[in-house]
Amino acid sequence: MHIVRIGAEATELRPAEEIGAKAANLTRMAALGLPVPPAFVLPIKLCADVVSGRAHAAQHLRDGLKEGLAFLESATGKRFGDRRQPLLVSVRSGAARSMPGMLDTVLDVGCTLDAVHGLIRATGRPRLAWDCRRRFLESFGETVLGLDPAPFAARIAELVDAEGVANDRELDGEALERLAASEQALVEDRADGWLDDAVAQLEAAARAVYQSWTSERAQAYRKLQQLDDLLGTAVTVQAMVFGNGGLASGAGVAFSRDPSTGAPRAMIDLVLDAQGEDVVSGRRTPDTEDAIARALPTIRHELGDVLTRLEREFGDVQDVEFTVEDGKLWMLQTRAAKRTPRAAVRIAIDLVREGLIAKDEALARLSSIDLASLTEISLVSAGTPTASGIGASGGIGVGRAAFDSEGAKRLAEAGEPVILLRPDTSTADVAGFAVAAGIITAVGARTSHAALVARQMGKPCVVGCGELKVDAAARRAGLGKTVLCEGDWITIEGDAGQIYLGRRQTSETRPEAELAEIAAWQSQTCGHRPECAGAPQ
Repeated sequence: MHIVRIGAEATELRPAEEIGAKAANLTRMAALGLPVPPAFVLPIKLCADVVSGRAHAAQHLRDGLKEGLAFLESATGKRFGDRRQPLLVSVRSGAARSMPGMLDTVLDVGCTLDAVHGLIRATGRPRLAWDCRRRFLESFGETVLGLDPAPFAARIAELVDAEGVANDRELDGEALERLAASEQALVEDRADGWLDDAVAQLEAAARAVYQSWTSERAQAYRKLQQLDDLLGTAVTVQAMVFGNGGLASGAGVAFSRDPSTGAPRAMIDLVLDAQGEDVVSGRRTPDTEDAIARALPTIRHELGDVLTRLEREFGDVQDVEFTVEDGKLWMLQTRAAKRTPRAAVRIAIDLVREGLIAKDEALARLSSIDLASLTEISLVSAGTPTASGIGASGGIGVGRAAFDSEGAKRLAEAGEPVILLRPDTSTADVAGFAVAAGIITAVGARTSHAALVARQMGKPCVVGCGELKVDAAARRAGLGKTVLCEGDWITIEGDAGQIYLGRRQTSETRPEAELAEIAAWQSQTCGHRPECAGAPQ
């Protein structure tokens, strides 16, 4: 079995059909000279063998991991699970087509107790080391062992309360050491030798990422997006860079243009002192632009330059994941950004005007959109909103409140429009997204995986509404001082992030100027070819 190496002057360009779109794009970023942590990729073709449990698959997996680890150790000068210069890795998925948040990731793999002490020796930062240990236990426990994340969250909440701090970012190293010991007790009866065996951790994590191809949410997403022809996922193993090392570090997601409106401005979400899953999972609300500017004054400019280069390289709007480690920017992923239909139209027109793509390519990208029925909906005299959050996907949504996917499907089957209200933007709710007219969450970011899916589906979405308290079991939620019950009417404005009680009046307009320009392209470039069928006449 052939593994693909990335970084350290060993980058090998391979197609997405072999190594997944995520890894293929990672190799292109490395080839451009962008800062990419070294990585290696186990191919898509191994996925079916691992999932079906074929006899030779386990040996091929072990051989590939052994060969890849040797490369990473050589490239980084670190050793996997070492007591002095430990190498920690992330284990990530990647199909030939992007499936944001639908497949699994395991971070901080290799963080044995020996590695914790090695990190302390190498960095002088006990807090960083113990934070990595507890994050590993949480990630491995939930993803590999299939444990309920609620007990882990409860241990964190109890310690935060006992220490009298606002959140886990304010826990010191000694408290995090106690948290790691407490969380270890949650997994010890399932340990099976892996707790202090870095190689066993890696093999189990890689197998779990391959197995996530068959998860319920992944299968539902492929069905919704007509991706049933995909053959599986690759597994990318990458040297960890640490965004959780203090306020000069962080993890984030950025878009080279606004994926909700198409406006030509970068959209950047960053959580300081965090790792990547903190942002894309939707479980944390990003730090403010002012806080980021104070902590990392040069990052916005540096990241803006990278986004411009990537747009020109790929000829499309990019959605990137990145980490900042002690002020240094590292690029972890880039892909074509999911966007709303109205953003797709504006972006296509702007890219043609900027000379990045030709008109026939723009028409091909718009072929799946029903341009003839494209409208922009706005509120008529809506008045003062009941609550506000962060606008994550534009448009107006009017419907009856539901608090979980089952409730949303039940209302939708009765012919009612639905607004799905959730504590966070979990991709496990993809079935509820599919039937909803809009989505609201209490926490989360514009750049979380679930917000990306909402935009792709053209669903208005408001995240980070701190006034929202969802009680799914009781089928109700608090919105400020108001109690919402299942079936109550609610209206959301996904651009401004505003929420209104009741069923508000709306009006519709058509983007006539943009549609006229696309119609002109059709007559100029492609006549009656099939890819022009969606263009307005």
